Amino acid sequence: MQTPADGPAHTSSDSAEPTAADRHPYPSHWEADVVLRDGGTARIRPITAADADRLVSFFEQVSDESKYYRFFAPYPRLSAKDVHRFTHHDHVDRVGLAATVGGEFIATVRFDRIDAQGRPASAPADEAEVAFLVQDAHQGRGVASALLEHIAAVARERGIRRFAAEVLPANTKMVKVFTDAGYQQQRSFEDGVVRLELDLEPTDRSLAVQRAREQRAEARSVQRLLAPGSVAVIGVGRSPDGVGRGVLRNVLGAGFTGRLYAVNSALPEGATDIDGVPAHRSVRDIAEPVDLAVVAVPAERVPQAVADCGEHGVQGLVVISAGYAESGPEGRERQRELVRQARSYGMRIIGPNAFGVINTSPETRLNASLAPELPPAGRLGLFTQSGAIGIALLSRLHRRGSGLWGLSTCVSTGNRADVSGNDVLQYWYDDPDTDVALMYLESIGNPRKFTRLARRTAAVKPLVVVQGARHSGIAPTGHASAATRLPHATVSALLRQAGVIRVDTVTELVDAGLLLAGQPLPAGPRVAILGNSESLGLLTYDACVAEGLRPLPPLDLTTAASPDDFRTALAAALADEGSDAVVVTVIPSLGESTRQGEDKSLAAALRAAAASCPTKPVTVVHVELGGLAEALSAAASTGPRAAAIVDQVDQVHQAGQVDQAGQVGQTGQTAATPPAEPPAPTPRTDPPPHHRIPAYPAAERAVRALAEAVKYAQWRRDIAEPGKVPEYDDIDEQGAGELIERLLAKADDVRGVTLDADDAHDLLARYGIGVRRALPAPDADTAVRAAREAGYPVALKTTAPHLRHRPDLGGVRLDLADEEQLRRAYRELTHTLGRPAELRPVVQAMVARGVDTVVRAGHDPVAGAVLSFGLAGAASELLGDTAHRLIPVTDREAGNLVRSIRTAPLLFGWRGSAPVDTPALEELLMRLSRLVDDHPEVVTVSLEPVVVAQEGLSVLSASVRLAPPPARDDLGPRTLPAY
Repeated sequence: MQTPADGPAHTSSDSAEPTAADRHPYPSHWEADVVLRDGGTARIRPITAADADRLVSFFEQVSDESKYYRFFAPYPRLSAKDVHRFTHHDHVDRVGLAATVGGEFIATVRFDRIDAQGRPASAPADEAEVAFLVQDAHQGRGVASALLEHIAAVARERGIRRFAAEVLPANTKMVKVFTDAGYQQQRSFEDGVVRLELDLEPTDRSLAVQRAREQRAEARSVQRLLAPGSVAVIGVGRSPDGVGRGVLRNVLGAGFTGRLYAVNSALPEGATDIDGVPAHRSVRDIAEPVDLAVVAVPAERVPQAVADCGEHGVQGLVVISAGYAESGPEGRERQRELVRQARSYGMRIIGPNAFGVINTSPETRLNASLAPELPPAGRLGLFTQSGAIGIALLSRLHRRGSGLWGLSTCVSTGNRADVSGNDVLQYWYDDPDTDVALMYLESIGNPRKFTRLARRTAAVKPLVVVQGARHSGIAPTGHASAATRLPHATVSALLRQAGVIRVDTVTELVDAGLLLAGQPLPAGPRVAILGNSESLGLLTYDACVAEGLRPLPPLDLTTAASPDDFRTALAAALADEGSDAVVVTVIPSLGESTRQGEDKSLAAALRAAAASCPTKPVTVVHVELGGLAEALSAAASTGPRAAAIVDQVDQVHQAGQVDQAGQVGQTGQTAATPPAEPPAPTPRTDPPPHHRIPAYPAAERAVRALAEAVKYAQWRRDIAEPGKVPEYDDIDEQGAGELIERLLAKADDVRGVTLDADDAHDLLARYGIGVRRALPAPDADTAVRAAREAGYPVALKTTAPHLRHRPDLGGVRLDLADEEQLRRAYRELTHTLGRPAELRPVVQAMVARGVDTVVRAGHDPVAGAVLSFGLAGAASELLGDTAHRLIPVTDREAGNLVRSIRTAPLLFGWRGSAPVDTPALEELLMRLSRLVDDHPEVVTVSLEPVVVAQEGLSVLSASVRLAPPPARDDLGPRTLPAY
């Protein structure tokens, strides 16, 4: 007998009597959109009494075999009592969820809380029986796996810790849903039934399984958009200048390998084609399936187009139309409704206000965008949120070698209402056609997820990112993204920690991308320089020093150097074990008549020399040698050569509203006419297949690109040995948790509490972090008694907020050896700065001299928990010389954190000073990281100053704030951003 995929499981509590009316309000936060295994979407939501008819209809479409597996007996129809029981829940002890597409049920899951004897129960019973039923037509799509993630999260929220399920042995695929989930489980067999018990506490394996499924599903959803078998362009008007007509021409001109249709609601009676493409008035009139629809109609007509697509079974949409969130509050609501409508049919959206998508694969050749020509095929993947930037990037790639640096795919999402950079990263991760990923981002909707995906992607292929709007702190009007309190420099540092090659400009994005796509990664920072200009060589040398590279003395071949001289010198430099990369500098020779031939000869000579040592990167700095740049990039391609993108990209044809990104406006008439985890892909270690040599018009640009490659290569080597989060025997995690619970319980403000000094010191001490006591000194006599208790010598300092950590204002007096010095300092302090009540002076025992540092940790609502380190005073406050790492921090990351600030030499014996105890500092960083990671209620900690001496360190002041733990959207079940 055939076993249905994602089949149902039986539970004995199905025979229990229904409870009374729902006891709790409808839990709307349980609603979620999810991406299924095949790339389609479904909505998961609680089942309510209003779903009776949907439930009956759903059950009628389930096969007898699936019903038998669910109820262990023939069950042809649901009785009225069944319908009532399965649609009435209290949302605490009895919960039901449904997966829906198009508003109709495709699967259900429910749990019933039970006691130790398996009888219906209420809290504090922490076990429940669970049962699934999936419509046969949707089995194999991963619906049951997604429902299990969500029902498990609901159960944990309601205090349930274990699930029990009984499954017939023949129902192997349902057994597999449970066993593959990654939870701790027990399995037994009795009375002909498999009984499974799952511990619902997330494990490393369950999280890995969840993320692996997420990657496969989201990558598949993007693949369906980039590699459709059929495309319909909706909004193909009669005007040749219309956007829909232009997109149709672009798809045609690219040589799309699938079926193409034109849709025009005003198609004249009897007309059957537009520009030779089969034409229809509606998508629903097309007899064959349609995989992708490109929507280019006015915004007010988009809902009908989406409904037609959904009813026809279209898999995805590219919405070129504008007039959405970028146009104001009304447009934002229109955008929300667009996403809700598309997802209700299981479709994903690129856009609205999108530039479009491009796939140069010879199996697809799709140009469903506003670019008039398909770029050449290549190994670069491009993602941009801005159509205008997409135009600029395509143009720059074309100019850098006559279009021979090609693309694999290009996605320009506009308002990024649904498909985002995270989804495209999931696709690129194991895309064999993409070697380097380039991204222009104006906002990051889910930074935690982006950082996680970026780290995984960067481990196998370079990821280069430029972020726009980084200093304004305001996301583009069309983007829905949470605000972060972190400054841009911090965000940039966290991205670099994840392996992202973070650049500042679109030019640098292209520069780095071309080097990484055409050359191997350098083994180190040692750079050989050779060329026919001494001055240009010295400029290159200076640029290397400025970028932190280690240049060798430049080799001047003189202006009389021939191509053979260059080949010999380059081959020797590459063979030198003292170099990791080579920069070749070239100035033109006199005489225009032979220039073109010399350019080709020199390019051939350089390529021949580079081929002799394919493991080291080579770059060229050229001055007014456009022919050389083109010749260097013209290495033989492994794929078919496509037409080049035109140079001119600044013309805008307008017959309707055009927005700032050059997109179609609400009139829909025109636009710009620009040109466990799954097995990780094997990182590229051999030379790139094309081995083109990138050429740059300035030494600084070539060296900056090379420096980024050096840092990225070092990051790749570092993650091979990522270090570990140490265990400390003296940490009292349980005691700290109990203390936090008590302190929060007695707090007056439910939003949180800043701990007083004693409580803060007590909490930190439970993680082995000692803080030096500071004794209050409201008057001189009390200060003297405090000094006797602490022991001379002492320090007298103010703690008033306006003077705290401001030694430049004279609020700190050090090395007071006796009572006389202390009283004199007290008089001077209060005379100069104010009354004791204002200054809040304290007395503290002196500690060994050292370097004053600052250590902080906190939870950002968007980025997550972050650990920060810098030197105290102007270095961190004025110059921003602070380093950051995501928590938890490993021992390797703690060492790198200490060494990554610019003023780090002060810790290691700068100018003859004694080095301080950096191992003790690194231990402090890891202990604080453990505290914040173990207890998310610790939302901010500041240790300032931390005096690091030659032996040991002293924490002189600490502040701690507690609050209810922030939600962790990266640990819950898979879900798409809510709309």
